[in-house]
Amino acid sequence: MTDATVVCTGLSFSWPDETPVFDGLTCSLGAGRHGLVGPNGAGKSTLLRLFAGELAPSSGSVGVQGQLGYLPQSLPLAQGTVDEALGIAAVRRALHAIEAGEVDEAHFTAVGDDWDIEERTTAVLGRLGLADVSLDRSLASLSGGQVISIGLAAQLLKQPDVLLLDEPTNNLDLAARRRLYQVVEEWKGSLVVVSHDRALLDRVDGIAELRPSELRWYGGNFTAYTEAVEREQEAAQRAVRGAEQEVRRHKREVQAAHERAQRRASNVKRAKHSLGVPRIHAGALQRQAQESAGRAAAVHEQRVKEARAKLEQAGQGLREEARLAIALPPTKVPAGRTVLQCERVRLHYGDTELFGAGVDLAVRGPERIALLGSNGVGKSTLMRLVAGELAPSSGTVRTPVERVSYLSQRLDLLDLDASVLDNLRAFAPQLREEQARHWLAQFSFRGTRARSVARTLSGGERLRATLACALATDPAPQLLLLDEPTNNLDLDSVAQLEDALNAFEGAFVVVSHDLPFLRAIGVTRWMRLKGGAIMEVAPPQDD
Repeated sequence: MTDATVVCTGLSFSWPDETPVFDGLTCSLGAGRHGLVGPNGAGKSTLLRLFAGELAPSSGSVGVQGQLGYLPQSLPLAQGTVDEALGIAAVRRALHAIEAGEVDEAHFTAVGDDWDIEERTTAVLGRLGLADVSLDRSLASLSGGQVISIGLAAQLLKQPDVLLLDEPTNNLDLAARRRLYQVVEEWKGSLVVVSHDRALLDRVDGIAELRPSELRWYGGNFTAYTEAVEREQEAAQRAVRGAEQEVRRHKREVQAAHERAQRRASNVKRAKHSLGVPRIHAGALQRQAQESAGRAAAVHEQRVKEARAKLEQAGQGLREEARLAIALPPTKVPAGRTVLQCERVRLHYGDTELFGAGVDLAVRGPERIALLGSNGVGKSTLMRLVAGELAPSSGTVRTPVERVSYLSQRLDLLDLDASVLDNLRAFAPQLREEQARHWLAQFSFRGTRARSVARTLSGGERLRATLACALATDPAPQLLLLDEPTNNLDLDSVAQLEDALNAFEGAFVVVSHDLPFLRAIGVTRWMRLKGGAIMEVAPPQDD
């Protein structure tokens, strides 16, 4: 596996609407664990898709040496069974046919060397905490986190030399995250991971920061990277301050030279009148003064120009912050008002019953609820029941408020073939175009970015666009339902979302496995869904 590499040379790529992503990118990733970072929209997921061959470059080349495994950010696993998602269904059917006595040559061809495929699959699933998941189980019955783990298992079964992971901790509970961390720590080939999970990025050997048409490499893990960036920024700020002082000094010299020239001109004029200097000599003196002043002014102006160039170059070392600037709509909820009432709620999924004990949950006033629980216990299903997307088999769900806004972890609100602006106008027809553009600017969709087609957005950008649509309601929502809202967001955007939720005056229920995020948004009640029942718990301490 030590020879596993990914190499791209002169790589350029643009979307069909001619939005450029890369122009002449050249890089090489050898053995080791690499974290790929950069702001939302920088092209991290696009670069992995180019590495994986899902996209074709406009020019340049991509080469992968060794067997490739790729876990995308959004898995197309909405239907079928677990063994189909793992890519072993055909082999299993052939094995079972042979075990039943069939001797068709096609069965032996289908099996090939994979006579132990079920044993190997069971071992991989057990390693990822999915030992109790049947290979014949429907994917639709699994949680989002379990689907992510199934996707990872499918890649591990390939025994790849090069493994690409795009936001692999999305929707994973704490136990599943720890298992993923172990996979990363034990990896012997070449691994490239895109993530906003600091704990995961602290387990890599180096960080590659994606900039326009450039990958900049930093040795060490994410903590070492952030420290290096801080040092760079401090040096860049010192350089900018020095360059600014130099510009001011040369400007003062220009002003002083101008004042000296004026004094000399005034002296020549006085000499001409008071001393009776002949006209011809006075004219010569005046021309000499003007020429001297002109030469001095040209020298000083050139120095100012050079100082400004140094200032511009120093300023390029400063990083532009691209954080969200979300101002959620005012929606004050009185302290005693009921905004959600669930009473003995149960739901049947075929032969499976969720919430067998009956879920009871009351939210009153501007409470901030964190809903915890392992993957597969039904957290997202409960959110869909509250949002009205599903009807309970028994019990009642009431939301006696004017507006409930729901952000699904599936991010399926958007028309992928429409622009961000058109999506918002469809969601909030009451907004005039200038109002819609102002609203989108708060979510970092400014200028032409508002016209970006939703299908071309990165995962983080798509989440921001979904947030913009879900929250642009009239009246403003009194209850927010947020299912894994930090998925795919870069760290700056997570911080700004925290600021926005802290300023929100309504109630919210948040499903998240991101404990630092939950602590930062001032959660007032911690609820855990377990064994079909919901109970209030103490704030968890283990990250």
